[in-house]
Amino acid sequence: MASSDLILERLAELHPRKIDLSLGRMHRILEQLGHPERRLPPVVHIAGTNGKGSTAAYLRSMTEAVGYGAHVYTSPHLVRFHERIRLANDGGEKGSGFVTERELAAALAECEKANGGEPITIFEITTAAAFLVFSRHPADLLLLEVGLGGRLDATNVVDRPLATIITPISMDHAQYLGDTIELIAREKAGILKKGVPCIVAAQPREVERVIERAAARLAAPLSISGQDWHATEERGRLVFQDEQGLMDLPLPRLVGRHQLENAGAAIATLRHLPYDVDEAAIAAGMQNVEWPARLQPLSYGPIVEAAPEGAEIWLDGGHNPAAGEVLASALAELEDRSPRPLYLIAGMLTSKDASGFFASFEGLAREVVTVPIPDVEASFGAAELASDAARAGLTARVAGSVQQALAGLPRGEPIRVLICGSLYLAGHVLRIQETVPQ
Repeated sequence: MASSDLILERLAELHPRKIDLSLGRMHRILEQLGHPERRLPPVVHIAGTNGKGSTAAYLRSMTEAVGYGAHVYTSPHLVRFHERIRLANDGGEKGSGFVTERELAAALAECEKANGGEPITIFEITTAAAFLVFSRHPADLLLLEVGLGGRLDATNVVDRPLATIITPISMDHAQYLGDTIELIAREKAGILKKGVPCIVAAQPREVERVIERAAARLAAPLSISGQDWHATEERGRLVFQDEQGLMDLPLPRLVGRHQLENAGAAIATLRHLPYDVDEAAIAAGMQNVEWPARLQPLSYGPIVEAAPEGAEIWLDGGHNPAAGEVLASALAELEDRSPRPLYLIAGMLTSKDASGFFASFEGLAREVVTVPIPDVEASFGAAELASDAARAGLTARVAGSVQQALAGLPRGEPIRVLICGSLYLAGHVLRIQETVPQ
Protein backbone atom coordinates (compact mmCIF):
# COMPACT_ATOMS: atom_id res chain seq x y z
CA MET A 1 0.00 0.00 0.00
CA ALA A 2 1.22 3.51 -0.79
CA SER A 3 2.18 5.72 2.14
CA SER A 4 -0.27 8.34 3.36
CA ASP A 5 2.10 11.09 2.16
CA LEU A 6 2.05 9.77 -1.40
CA ILE A 7 -1.73 9.43 -1.41
CA LEU A 8 -2.10 12.95 0.01
CA GLU A 9 0.09 14.30 -2.80
CA ARG A 10 -2.22 12.69 -5.39
CA LEU A 11 -5.37 13.89 -3.68
CA ALA A 12 -4.08 17.46 -3.55
CA GLU A 13 -4.16 17.50 -7.38
CA LEU A 14 -7.87 16.69 -7.66
CA HIS A 15 -9.04 20.28 -7.34
CA PRO A 16 -7.27 23.39 -8.66
CA ARG A 17 -8.25 25.43 -5.61
CA LYS A 18 -7.20 24.37 -2.13
CA ILE A 19 -10.22 26.16 -0.62
CA ASP A 20 -13.60 26.04 -2.36
CA LEU A 21 -16.37 26.09 0.20
CA SER A 22 -19.24 23.82 -0.80
CA LEU A 23 -21.04 20.76 0.56
CA GLY A 24 -21.98 19.17 -2.75
CA ARG A 25 -18.71 17.30 -3.27
CA MET A 26 -18.73 16.19 0.37
CA HIS A 27 -22.25 14.74 0.15
CA ARG A 28 -21.29 12.91 -3.04
CA ILE A 29 -18.23 11.15 -1.62
CA LEU A 30 -19.94 10.32 1.68
CA GLU A 31 -22.74 8.62 -0.27
CA GLN A 32 -20.16 6.61 -2.20
CA LEU A 33 -18.57 5.58 1.11
CA GLY A 34 -21.88 4.43 2.62
CA HIS A 35 -22.41 7.52 4.82
CA PRO A 36 -19.80 7.12 7.57
CA GLU A 37 -20.96 10.51 8.96
CA ARG A 38 -24.14 8.72 10.10
CA ARG A 39 -22.15 6.18 12.12
CA LEU A 40 -20.02 8.59 14.14
CA PRO A 41 -20.00 8.76 17.95
CA PRO A 42 -22.04 11.65 19.41
CA VAL A 43 -20.61 14.90 18.06
CA VAL A 44 -19.74 18.28 19.56
CA HIS A 45 -19.18 20.63 16.61
CA ILE A 46 -16.83 23.58 17.19
CA ALA A 47 -16.52 26.73 15.05
CA GLY A 48 -14.90 30.12 15.64
CA THR A 49 -11.86 32.16 14.71
CA ASN A 50 -9.60 31.51 17.69
CA GLY A 51 -9.69 28.97 20.51
CA LYS A 52 -11.33 26.02 18.74
CA GLY A 53 -8.46 23.62 19.33
CA SER A 54 -7.88 24.71 22.91
CA THR A 55 -11.57 24.31 23.74
CA ALA A 56 -11.56 20.82 22.23
CA ALA A 57 -8.40 19.98 24.21
CA TYR A 58 -10.10 20.98 27.48
CA LEU A 59 -13.17 18.90 26.65
CA ARG A 60 -11.06 15.87 25.83
CA SER A 61 -8.99 16.23 28.98
CA MET A 62 -12.02 16.73 31.24
CA THR A 63 -14.04 13.83 29.83
CA GLU A 64 -11.08 11.46 29.83
CA ALA A 65 -10.46 12.32 33.50
CA VAL A 66 -13.52 10.23 34.35
CA GLY A 67 -12.92 7.49 31.80
CA TYR A 68 -14.90 8.67 28.78
CA GLY A 69 -13.25 8.33 25.40
CA ALA A 70 -13.24 11.27 22.99
CA HIS A 71 -12.13 11.26 19.37
CA VAL A 72 -10.82 14.64 18.16
CA TYR A 73 -10.66 16.10 14.65
CA THR A 74 -8.58 19.27 14.25
CA SER A 75 -6.67 21.12 11.55
CA PRO A 76 -4.13 22.04 10.42
CA HIS A 77 -1.52 19.66 11.78
CA LEU A 78 1.83 20.80 13.13
CA VAL A 79 4.29 18.01 12.34
CA ARG A 80 2.43 15.06 10.79
CA PHE A 81 -0.96 14.81 9.11
CA HIS A 82 -1.90 12.04 11.55
CA GLU A 83 -2.31 14.64 14.32
CA ARG A 84 -5.61 15.72 12.74
CA ILE A 85 -7.24 12.39 13.64
CA ARG A 86 -6.95 11.56 17.31
CA LEU A 87 -8.59 8.36 18.51
CA ALA A 88 -10.04 7.73 21.93
CA ASN A 89 -10.06 3.99 21.64
CA ASP A 90 -7.64 1.64 19.93
CA GLY A 91 -7.63 -1.94 21.03
CA GLY A 92 -9.61 -1.07 24.13
CA GLU A 93 -7.16 1.52 25.45
CA LYS A 94 -8.60 4.94 26.21
CA GLY A 95 -6.73 7.98 24.97
CA SER A 96 -4.44 5.94 22.72
CA GLY A 97 -3.37 8.76 20.40
CA PHE A 98 -3.21 9.59 16.72
CA VAL A 99 -4.40 7.38 13.87
CA THR A 100 -1.80 4.87 12.76
CA GLU A 101 -0.06 5.18 9.40
CA ARG A 102 -1.58 1.89 8.27
CA GLU A 103 -5.16 2.90 9.03
CA LEU A 104 -4.75 6.42 7.65
CA ALA A 105 -3.27 5.19 4.37
CA ALA A 106 -6.06 2.60 4.02
CA ALA A 107 -8.78 5.19 4.65
CA LEU A 108 -7.25 7.66 2.18
CA ALA A 109 -6.96 4.93 -0.46
CA GLU A 110 -10.59 3.96 0.10
CA CYS A 111 -11.69 7.56 -0.33
CA GLU A 112 -9.54 7.98 -3.44
CA LYS A 113 -11.21 4.94 -5.01
CA ALA A 114 -14.72 6.07 -4.01
CA ASN A 115 -14.10 9.55 -5.41
CA GLY A 116 -13.20 8.14 -8.82
CA GLY A 117 -11.00 11.05 -9.87
CA GLU A 118 -13.77 13.65 -9.49
CA PRO A 119 -12.83 17.20 -8.39
CA ILE A 120 -12.69 17.48 -4.60
CA THR A 121 -10.59 19.63 -2.28
CA ILE A 122 -7.89 18.07 -0.14
CA PHE A 123 -9.70 19.10 3.05
CA GLU A 124 -12.96 17.54 1.87
CA ILE A 125 -11.52 14.16 0.97
CA THR A 126 -9.33 13.97 4.07
CA THR A 127 -12.34 14.86 6.23
CA ALA A 128 -14.21 11.99 4.59
CA ALA A 129 -11.26 9.73 5.45
CA ALA A 130 -11.37 10.95 9.04
CA PHE A 131 -15.09 10.14 9.24
CA LEU A 132 -14.33 6.63 7.98
CA VAL A 133 -11.73 6.13 10.70
CA PHE A 134 -13.89 7.59 13.47
CA SER A 135 -16.89 5.51 12.41
CA ARG A 136 -14.87 2.32 12.91
CA HIS A 137 -13.71 3.06 16.47
CA PRO A 138 -16.19 3.20 19.36
CA ALA A 139 -16.05 6.33 21.51
CA ASP A 140 -18.28 8.29 23.82
CA LEU A 141 -17.75 11.55 21.98
CA LEU A 142 -16.32 13.11 18.81
CA LEU A 143 -14.98 16.65 19.13
CA LEU A 144 -15.25 17.95 15.58
CA GLU A 145 -13.44 21.17 14.73
CA VAL A 146 -14.52 23.21 11.71
CA GLY A 147 -11.81 23.75 9.12
CA LEU A 148 -12.90 27.13 7.75
CA GLY A 149 -16.10 29.06 8.35
CA GLY A 150 -18.90 26.69 9.23
CA ARG A 151 -21.94 26.83 6.98
CA LEU A 152 -20.19 25.32 3.95
CA ASP A 153 -17.32 23.63 5.75
CA ALA A 154 -16.75 19.95 4.98
CA THR A 155 -17.44 19.04 8.61
CA ASN A 156 -20.95 20.52 8.49
CA VAL A 157 -22.63 17.30 7.36
CA VAL A 158 -23.59 16.00 10.80
CA ASP A 159 -27.36 16.44 11.07
CA ARG A 160 -27.78 16.20 14.83
CA PRO A 161 -24.76 16.93 17.04
CA LEU A 162 -25.10 16.83 20.82
CA ALA A 163 -24.04 20.48 21.00
CA THR A 164 -22.31 23.17 19.01
CA ILE A 165 -19.72 25.67 20.24
CA ILE A 166 -18.78 29.03 18.78
CA THR A 167 -15.45 30.30 20.11
CA PRO A 168 -14.41 33.98 19.77
CA ILE A 169 -14.98 35.36 16.27
CA SER A 170 -12.84 38.05 14.66
CA MET A 171 -11.73 39.14 11.20
CA ASP A 172 -9.88 36.36 9.38
CA HIS A 173 -10.20 34.59 6.01
CA ALA A 174 -12.23 37.56 4.72
CA GLN A 175 -11.60 36.48 1.11
CA TYR A 176 -13.66 33.35 1.75
CA LEU A 177 -16.08 34.30 4.53
CA GLY A 178 -16.91 37.97 3.92
CA ASP A 179 -15.34 41.34 4.54
CA THR A 180 -17.30 42.28 7.66
CA ILE A 181 -17.37 40.60 11.04
CA GLU A 182 -21.16 40.15 10.69
CA LEU A 183 -20.73 38.17 7.45
CA ILE A 184 -18.03 36.03 9.05
CA ALA A 185 -20.28 35.43 12.06
CA ARG A 186 -23.09 34.35 9.76
CA GLU A 187 -20.83 31.71 8.21
CA LYS A 188 -19.67 30.46 11.62
CA ALA A 189 -23.26 30.33 12.91
CA GLY A 190 -24.03 28.00 10.02
CA ILE A 191 -23.15 25.03 12.25
CA LEU A 192 -26.20 25.65 14.47
CA LYS A 193 -28.83 22.93 14.20
CA LYS A 194 -32.52 22.88 15.02
CA GLY A 195 -33.09 22.38 18.73
CA VAL A 196 -29.39 21.70 19.45
CA PRO A 197 -27.82 23.77 22.25
CA CYS A 198 -25.06 26.17 21.24
CA ILE A 199 -22.43 27.39 23.71
CA VAL A 200 -21.11 30.83 22.76
CA ALA A 201 -17.83 32.28 24.02
CA ALA A 202 -17.37 36.02 24.54
CA GLN A 203 -18.11 37.91 21.31
CA PRO A 204 -18.44 41.47 20.06
CA ARG A 205 -22.05 42.54 20.39
CA GLU A 206 -22.58 42.63 16.61
CA VAL A 207 -21.45 39.00 16.40
CA GLU A 208 -23.70 38.02 19.27
CA ARG A 209 -26.70 39.49 17.47
CA VAL A 210 -25.98 37.44 14.34
CA ILE A 211 -25.74 34.24 16.40
CA GLU A 212 -28.92 35.09 18.32
CA ARG A 213 -30.86 35.56 15.08
CA ALA A 214 -29.60 32.25 13.70
CA ALA A 215 -30.50 30.47 16.94
CA ALA A 216 -33.98 31.98 16.98
CA ARG A 217 -34.70 30.67 13.46
CA LEU A 218 -33.67 27.17 14.53
CA ALA A 219 -35.04 27.19 18.07
CA ALA A 220 -31.50 26.36 19.19
CA PRO A 221 -30.97 27.14 22.90
CA LEU A 222 -28.02 29.47 23.51
CA SER A 223 -25.68 29.56 26.48
CA ILE A 224 -23.71 32.79 26.17
CA SER A 225 -20.57 33.87 28.02
CA GLY A 226 -21.22 36.85 30.24
CA GLN A 227 -24.96 36.15 30.32
CA ASP A 228 -25.55 32.47 31.06
CA TRP A 229 -22.11 31.53 32.29
CA HIS A 230 -19.02 33.30 33.59
CA ALA A 231 -15.38 32.18 33.81
CA THR A 232 -13.16 34.59 35.73
CA GLU A 233 -9.88 34.59 37.61
CA GLU A 234 -10.12 35.27 41.33
CA ARG A 235 -7.16 34.97 43.70
CA GLY A 236 -5.22 32.75 41.34
CA ARG A 237 -8.16 30.40 40.70
CA LEU A 238 -10.69 30.00 37.90
CA VAL A 239 -14.21 30.59 39.13
CA PHE A 240 -16.94 29.24 36.86
CA GLN A 241 -20.55 30.13 37.53
CA ASP A 242 -23.84 29.40 35.81
CA GLU A 243 -27.43 28.67 36.86
CA GLN A 244 -26.34 25.26 38.17
CA GLY A 245 -23.91 26.76 40.64
CA LEU A 246 -20.32 27.81 41.19
CA MET A 247 -17.06 25.92 40.81
CA ASP A 248 -13.71 26.98 42.29
CA LEU A 249 -11.06 25.46 40.01
CA PRO A 250 -7.32 25.65 39.37
CA LEU A 251 -6.18 27.94 36.60
CA PRO A 252 -5.76 26.25 33.22
CA ARG A 253 -2.40 24.72 32.49
CA LEU A 254 -2.40 26.56 29.16
CA VAL A 255 -1.01 30.07 29.56
CA GLY A 256 -2.90 33.31 28.91
CA ARG A 257 -6.04 35.05 30.10
CA HIS A 258 -7.83 33.97 26.91
CA GLN A 259 -7.57 30.39 28.14
CA LEU A 260 -10.05 31.22 30.89
CA GLU A 261 -12.67 31.76 28.18
CA ASN A 262 -11.70 28.60 26.31
CA ALA A 263 -11.84 26.51 29.48
CA GLY A 264 -15.12 28.19 30.45
CA ALA A 265 -16.66 27.29 27.09
CA ALA A 266 -15.64 23.68 27.62
CA ILE A 267 -17.18 23.59 31.10
CA ALA A 268 -20.37 25.27 29.87
CA THR A 269 -20.59 22.65 27.12
CA LEU A 270 -20.24 19.80 29.61
CA ARG A 271 -23.32 21.17 31.41
CA HIS A 272 -25.33 20.40 28.24
CA LEU A 273 -23.95 16.91 27.57
CA PRO A 274 -25.35 13.61 28.88
CA TYR A 275 -22.11 12.70 30.67
CA ASP A 276 -21.32 12.68 34.35
CA VAL A 277 -18.20 14.83 34.64
CA ASP A 278 -17.84 16.11 38.19
CA GLU A 279 -15.89 19.08 39.52
CA ALA A 280 -12.88 16.93 40.41
CA ALA A 281 -12.64 15.68 36.83
CA ILE A 282 -12.97 19.21 35.48
CA ALA A 283 -10.17 20.34 37.80
CA ALA A 284 -8.00 17.42 36.69
CA GLY A 285 -8.72 18.22 33.06
CA MET A 286 -7.66 21.84 33.57
CA GLN A 287 -4.33 20.73 34.99
CA ASN A 288 -3.61 17.91 32.54
CA VAL A 289 -4.66 19.57 29.28
CA GLU A 290 -2.13 19.69 26.46
CA TRP A 291 -2.29 21.70 23.25
CA PRO A 292 1.00 22.30 21.41
CA ALA A 293 2.02 25.66 19.92
CA ARG A 294 -0.40 27.66 22.06
CA LEU A 295 1.98 29.63 24.27
CA GLN A 296 3.99 26.44 24.61
CA PRO A 297 7.19 26.86 26.62
CA LEU A 298 10.30 25.32 25.05
CA SER A 299 12.87 24.23 27.60
CA TYR A 300 15.13 21.84 25.69
CA GLY A 301 16.22 20.84 22.21
CA PRO A 302 17.94 22.50 19.25
CA ILE A 303 15.81 25.66 19.38
CA VAL A 304 16.76 26.32 23.00
CA GLU A 305 20.38 25.50 22.28
CA ALA A 306 20.46 28.08 19.45
CA ALA A 307 19.20 30.86 21.74
CA PRO A 308 21.23 32.97 24.15
CA GLU A 309 21.87 31.19 27.43
CA GLY A 310 19.03 31.61 29.91
CA ALA A 311 16.51 32.80 27.30
CA GLU A 312 12.87 32.03 28.03
CA ILE A 313 11.28 30.75 24.81
CA TRP A 314 7.59 30.49 23.93
CA LEU A 315 5.96 29.09 20.79
CA ASP A 316 2.53 30.09 19.49
CA GLY A 317 0.75 29.60 16.16
CA GLY A 318 -1.64 32.56 16.47
CA HIS A 319 -1.80 34.47 13.18
CA ASN A 320 -4.52 37.13 13.10
CA PRO A 321 -5.03 40.48 14.85
CA ALA A 322 -7.25 38.97 17.56
CA ALA A 323 -4.57 36.37 18.30
CA GLY A 324 -2.02 39.17 18.44
CA GLU A 325 -4.12 40.93 21.06
CA VAL A 326 -4.42 37.90 23.35
CA LEU A 327 -0.75 37.00 22.92
CA ALA A 328 0.37 40.53 23.74
CA SER A 329 -1.90 40.52 26.78
CA ALA A 330 -0.44 37.22 27.98
CA LEU A 331 3.14 38.44 27.45
CA ALA A 332 2.34 41.68 29.26
CA GLU A 333 1.17 39.64 32.25
CA LEU A 334 4.40 37.65 32.15
CA GLU A 335 6.32 40.93 32.03
CA ASP A 336 4.49 42.18 35.13
CA ARG A 337 5.38 39.02 37.05
CA SER A 338 8.90 38.54 35.73
CA PRO A 339 10.34 41.46 33.74
CA ARG A 340 12.46 40.54 30.72
CA PRO A 341 13.00 42.23 27.35
CA LEU A 342 10.69 40.63 24.77
CA TYR A 343 11.84 39.67 21.28
CA LEU A 344 9.54 38.29 18.59
CA ILE A 345 10.63 35.87 15.90
CA ALA A 346 7.84 35.88 13.35
CA GLY A 347 6.88 34.24 10.08
CA MET A 348 3.44 34.61 8.48
CA LEU A 349 1.37 33.73 5.43
CA THR A 350 0.66 36.43 2.86
CA SER A 351 -3.09 35.94 3.38
CA LYS A 352 -2.82 37.31 6.92
CA ASP A 353 -3.04 40.88 8.24
CA ALA A 354 0.54 41.10 9.44
CA SER A 355 0.46 44.74 10.55
CA GLY A 356 -2.75 44.05 12.45
CA PHE A 357 -1.09 41.12 14.22
CA PHE A 358 1.99 43.13 15.17
CA ALA A 359 0.11 46.25 16.28
CA SER A 360 -0.67 44.86 19.76
CA PHE A 361 3.06 44.45 20.50
CA GLU A 362 3.94 48.12 20.03
CA GLY A 363 5.63 49.29 23.22
CA LEU A 364 5.91 45.70 24.50
CA ALA A 365 8.37 44.00 22.14
CA ARG A 366 11.89 45.38 21.92
CA GLU A 367 12.40 43.97 18.44
CA VAL A 368 10.87 41.71 15.79
CA VAL A 369 13.08 39.40 13.77
CA THR A 370 11.19 38.22 10.69
CA VAL A 371 11.89 34.91 8.93
CA PRO A 372 10.48 33.03 5.94
CA ILE A 373 8.52 29.84 6.62
CA PRO A 374 10.45 27.04 4.91
CA ASP A 375 8.69 25.06 2.17
CA VAL A 376 5.53 27.19 2.30
CA GLU A 377 4.83 29.02 -0.96
CA ALA A 378 2.41 31.46 0.65
CA SER A 379 4.94 32.65 3.23
CA PHE A 380 5.82 36.33 3.44
CA GLY A 381 9.40 37.11 2.53
CA ALA A 382 11.31 38.21 5.61
CA ALA A 383 11.90 41.73 4.25
CA GLU A 384 8.25 42.30 3.35
CA LEU A 385 7.12 41.04 6.77
CA ALA A 386 9.66 43.30 8.48
CA SER A 387 8.13 46.26 6.63
CA ASP A 388 4.70 45.31 7.96
CA ALA A 389 6.10 45.13 11.48
CA ALA A 390 7.72 48.54 11.06
CA ARG A 391 4.39 49.98 9.85
CA ALA A 392 2.88 48.70 13.09
CA GLY A 393 5.45 50.72 15.05
CA LEU A 394 7.95 47.98 15.89
CA THR A 395 11.70 47.82 15.36
CA ALA A 396 12.28 45.04 12.86
CA ARG A 397 15.09 43.23 11.10
CA VAL A 398 15.33 40.06 9.03
CA ALA A 399 16.99 36.68 9.39
CA GLY A 400 17.25 33.70 7.10
CA SER A 401 15.88 31.16 9.57
CA VAL A 402 14.60 30.71 13.10
CA GLN A 403 18.01 29.44 14.20
CA GLN A 404 19.75 32.49 12.70
CA ALA A 405 17.24 34.76 14.37
CA LEU A 406 17.90 33.13 17.75
CA ALA A 407 21.67 33.27 17.28
CA GLY A 408 21.47 37.00 16.57
CA LEU A 409 19.58 37.92 19.74
CA PRO A 410 21.48 39.90 22.40
CA ARG A 411 23.39 38.05 25.07
CA GLY A 412 24.36 39.04 28.56
CA GLU A 413 20.85 39.59 29.99
CA PRO A 414 17.88 37.26 30.49
CA ILE A 415 15.47 37.73 27.59
CA ARG A 416 12.04 36.44 26.61
CA VAL A 417 11.42 35.17 23.06
CA LEU A 418 8.08 34.53 21.38
CA ILE A 419 8.21 32.55 18.12
CA CYS A 420 4.90 33.34 16.46
CA GLY A 421 2.80 34.26 13.45
CA SER A 422 1.79 30.94 11.89
CA LEU A 423 0.95 27.36 12.74
CA TYR A 424 3.16 26.42 9.80
CA LEU A 425 6.11 28.16 11.46
CA ALA A 426 5.22 26.47 14.75
CA GLY A 427 5.20 23.09 13.02
CA HIS A 428 8.60 23.84 11.48
CA VAL A 429 9.96 24.63 14.96
CA LEU A 430 8.54 21.43 16.42
CA ARG A 431 10.12 19.42 13.62
CA ILE A 432 13.45 21.02 14.45
CA GLN A 433 12.84 20.03 18.05
CA GLU A 434 12.28 16.47 16.83
CA THR A 435 9.15 16.10 18.92
CA VAL A 436 5.70 14.96 17.86
CA PRO A 437 2.93 16.77 19.83
CA GLN A 438 1.01 14.44 22.13
